[in-house]
Amino acid sequence: MLIQNAELEGGTIQNVRIEGGTIAAIGKLHPFDREELIDANGGLLLPGLHDNHIHVAALAASLNSVRCGPPDVVDLESLEKAMRRPGTGWLRGIGYHESVAGMLDTALLDRIAADRPVRIQHRSGRMWFFNSAALELLLASAIPAPGLERDGARYTGRLFDADAWLQQTLRSAPPSFADVGTALSSMGVTGLTEMSPANDALVARHFTKESATASLRQRFLLAGKLELAAHDVMDRIQLGLAKLHLHEAQLPTLDAATAFIRAAHERDRAVAVHCATEVELVFALAAIADAGVMEGDRIEHAAVTPDHAIDEIARLGLAVISQPHFIHERGDTYLRDVDLESQPLLYRLRAFLDAGVTLAAGSDAPFGNCDPWLSMASAVSRQTQFGLTIGECEALTPEQALDLYLREPTNLNRRRRVAVGMTADLCLLNRPWEAARNSLSSAHVRATLIEGRFVFDRINQLPT
Repeated sequence: MLIQNAELEGGTIQNVRIEGGTIAAIGKLHPFDREELIDANGGLLLPGLHDNHIHVAALAASLNSVRCGPPDVVDLESLEKAMRRPGTGWLRGIGYHESVAGMLDTALLDRIAADRPVRIQHRSGRMWFFNSAALELLLASAIPAPGLERDGARYTGRLFDADAWLQQTLRSAPPSFADVGTALSSMGVTGLTEMSPANDALVARHFTKESATASLRQRFLLAGKLELAAHDVMDRIQLGLAKLHLHEAQLPTLDAATAFIRAAHERDRAVAVHCATEVELVFALAAIADAGVMEGDRIEHAAVTPDHAIDEIARLGLAVISQPHFIHERGDTYLRDVDLESQPLLYRLRAFLDAGVTLAAGSDAPFGNCDPWLSMASAVSRQTQFGLTIGECEALTPEQALDLYLREPTNLNRRRRVAVGMTADLCLLNRPWEAARNSLSSAHVRATLIEGRFVFDRINQLPT
């Protein structure tokens, strides 16, 4: 295959030849006899984008779920409207936030939908809410989970940190990833870092099956439990980081966290530490400093980061994986709920770069939008849904925002570029960068290739 008249980063127009799934040559190349030709018409050709923090199975399940939180649902009336779905089986909601109608419970959900079992997941991913019909079904076949909240003799319908219990009780089969792969391909995404902390050998087998059947064509790193091992993964899957998921309300002892990090390093695995609050971040940095740093160790989210924490992250040589789009998606809620002093510390970007910290981005989908171009646009604008600005000084240039998705996933200190010898995982835009940088949008993705094969082709209007 020869891609002709493609703009490469830096503005030069080149032809790019792909052979055997690899970029074989770049330059003023002439086509071979009967060689497949693609005219880029000056569109920018990039390495495929990599989502550095995503939850694929949860995203697949969310595609058949009801959106129950901002911006789609903002109050009790809109929640009731969203839940009016015909049917008799389980109704699954996602993305709920207490700004809609407070902390849900069985009584409120029975008022909204009493005629079928309902379960709604909190935006954090850590909590589920059930109506009476749902509780009756669950408790008919399982011993109550420790995380099922009680108020005296009755259950409130709130379940905390018990996804494994819920999946086992529902006898849930892992979902197909086909729709996720198709959607991400249309956005130029060719690689994923799957970050669910419960990922184990069983999950790895399902990912392998989905990859083998081409349901999920993206290549990916599989992070997860400490016990996850290299022999559990194959094909397009690589063993990823050990995930330490901190919860401020239930922090482990510092000794336990340090032991986890050391154990991961002994297995030659870097660690990824979930830090959604300042307390979690300070705790994580203390544990990492105590355990010692391994190349590849990183902080996930860094949602609230004061200057002293940035200095410590830089000193330790850690990378940070941010979600710039949360400023857009959740910013108006942050402005209402987060104290004024902490608002400038939310999802900082430029401060990390100025301190020399390696910065990359991930969607956290389905807990955030999976479109990387929306995230880039948010990194540039720092604007909320209502057009208000949070942390204007943290804004990035379009080039810096794009860079967040072009880091080498196995070594974030490296930046990927279209070059001879590179695996032909590519994203072709329908316009030059000078035009695209002013309106960052996945609508500009013309085609996506993985190993030199089209997985998305907007010209034909169909994924291939």
